[in-house]
Amino acid sequence: MTKTNSKLSIRLGLCCQFLDEQIKFRNTTVKANSQMERTAALEKLARLCRENSEALQSSLEYCAAHDIGCFRINSQILPLKTHPECGYDMQDLPEGPAIAKLFQQCGEYAREHNIRTCFHPDQFVVLNSPREEVVTRSIAELEYQSEVAEWVNADVVNIHGGGAYGDKASALDQFAKNFRRLSKRVRSRLTVENDDTTYTPADLLPLCQKIGIPLVYDAHHHRCLPDELSIEEATEQTLQTWNREPMFHISSPLEGWQGPKPNRHHDFINRRDFPRCWEGRELTVEVEAKAKEQAVLKLMRSLRTGK
Repeated sequence: MTKTNSKLSIRLGLCCQFLDEQIKFRNTTVKANSQMERTAALEKLARLCRENSEALQSSLEYCAAHDIGCFRINSQILPLKTHPECGYDMQDLPEGPAIAKLFQQCGEYAREHNIRTCFHPDQFVVLNSPREEVVTRSIAELEYQSEVAEWVNADVVNIHGGGAYGDKASALDQFAKNFRRLSKRVRSRLTVENDDTTYTPADLLPLCQKIGIPLVYDAHHHRCLPDELSIEEATEQTLQTWNREPMFHISSPLEGWQGPKPNRHHDFINRRDFPRCWEGRELTVEVEAKAKEQAVLKLMRSLRTGK
């Protein structure tokens, strides 16, 4: 990646939305959509998709202007896209191909300005569920988000390991089995992330090596759900799973590490929570903080000044 400051080789990422900037992504509900006649509903969905393409363009322009190197795109960028009753293909929408072209133009802008884009599907995407209907819907969601990822030049669609269902080894075997059901477009982008309740880096690293997907290492989750690996060891082993620029996550606890719920995210990142072993590396680090762009900019200043 291009370094704009010799003190900061890390690409910081903004997640999905803004705190102060008047850039908004639009959505709708199943209830509102299902109460409309289908033609009218598709017209409304087309309008929302177009407005979201414009919001994405504005988001990328903000990132370019403020040296933010990555933007995570909201999973509902195409509202209700895979819903069983309200879902649609782009050709179903009025001017659907033209809307897809707008997203492709966002991808061209991101490429030209060296902005990485990515997706983080919602929690209902569970690739190792014992319920086939959940897996089928999860695959449909991953296929949709990977199609948009192709339009916008995104190289990461990141999910959690899923549930343990009483046997982690069997559950991860099921993940690997269902991974083979995904298209090449999804498999080439799919990553898996350690979480704060079930799967640690040590749990997931063998899966990553087995099926050849990268680990998105979340240091906050690892501190909440530790294993035998230190942060330094988890970092080094995670780096070996990547065939492109690695992506990590950072956040800080809302009420401190001794608080009642250390998994809850703070508005900003405590500088002490940023692993020293990440500094000086060429990484993407997504900032998961409630203050959104303000948190990213504050962390950027802190990393550049060392304060």
